Amino acid sequence: MNVGPTARGEFDYRANKALDSLSYWMHANSRSIYNCTYPPEELALPAATNTRLTYNPNTGKLYVHLFNYPTDGKLVLPGYKGKVKYAQLLNDASEVQFTTAGSDIELKLPGKNRHTKSRLLN
Repeated sequence: MNVGPTARGEFDYRANKALDSLSYWMHANSRSIYNCTYPPEELALPAATNTRLTYNPNTGKLYVHLFNYPTDGKLVLPGYKGKVKYAQLLNDASEVQFTTAGSDIELKLPGKNRHTKSRLLN
């Protein structure tokens, strides 16, 4: 983050803003980071650009990190049919509806970016 105290031992307003932002994000999303690792090989990355996956092997939960929120509110997960029982947003636990199409599932995300990620439960 490249922040540090000034010569007087205080953070300036820009550093405080960056640290506050990170604190807010971690409070909402820490479950998708701590105790997580790479997902199993059979769980492919979505075709959406700038998307990452983390997986908690202890709980069997897969986390989809969206760095570019889909403008149409749809996210296709290739080959996930039968592997997902429930999907929800991590920050507020609201359910995300999904449908199947062939071997894929399509998540129907909220219409606007809520600065969140989806959590998929196996």
